[in-house]
Amino acid sequence: MQRISTRNARFQQFQTLLTNRTKRGRAREFIVQGVRPITMAVEHGWTIRSLLYDASRPLSRWAEELMRGITTERIAMAPDLLAELSERAEGAPEVLAVVGMAPDDLTRIPVRDDFLGLAFDRPTQPGNIGSIIRSADALGAHGLIVTGHAADPYDPKAVRATTGSFFALPVVRTPSHHEVAQWLDAERAQGRPVLVVGTDEDGECDASEFDLTQPVLLLIGNETAGLSNAWRDRCDHVISIPMTGSASSLNASNAASIVLYEARRQRVAKGRG
Repeated sequence: MQRISTRNARFQQFQTLLTNRTKRGRAREFIVQGVRPITMAVEHGWTIRSLLYDASRPLSRWAEELMRGITTERIAMAPDLLAELSERAEGAPEVLAVVGMAPDDLTRIPVRDDFLGLAFDRPTQPGNIGSIIRSADALGAHGLIVTGHAADPYDPKAVRATTGSFFALPVVRTPSHHEVAQWLDAERAQGRPVLVVGTDEDGECDASEFDLTQPVLLLIGNETAGLSNAWRDRCDHVISIPMTGSASSLNASNAASIVLYEARRQRVAKGRG
């Protein structure tokens, strides 16, 4: 067990995991807070590299069981420093976990006959990534791919927005659409005919009119620019969400949730039939 009571070099290393994407990526680790997210990380087999806890108060039963159940580095930390790492204005959390990143390997995403995946093209808002992960987990998707020059899924805002779903759903980053295209070609060669289905206001049909019970990879475009031309060229189909009123578009995470719900609705109805 270690103790940290000042903003020493080790504390500053933890701070960089929150604020510096490059150093976070180099260290291949990130900070997680909250009972449910930490519990989910443990249950789903993520590597817990360190547990940071409030040295000034007795631990709850949950925290004691967490400490006993994991063999890892334990660091007793001053509450004001723990609060600083949690980015909370008031009060320190009981425990923070430093968790190792998962590999950016597309084979982590299982492709079966009922495959339902998402690719988010160059997202700029970490919160949108987190919201989509949460919806994807809730509505039965098998994984999310974040492509291109994009916000980081391991950003604290993204991880917090998932409320723990980050650890249940495979999330993979790729530099561009090329890696995804190669992965899809390999899956198709194995007899898994995954359709690439884009979402756009000028789609060929409404989402409710398209058969989403097939194995599909749904594409969600950048919040401002939509899908890139490269992704449009890869689409087998493009569908739209019907809208009324004065809104010209939907938030990316809202659009993803609507199409995921429609896919779930169709699949449940087909199962009942």
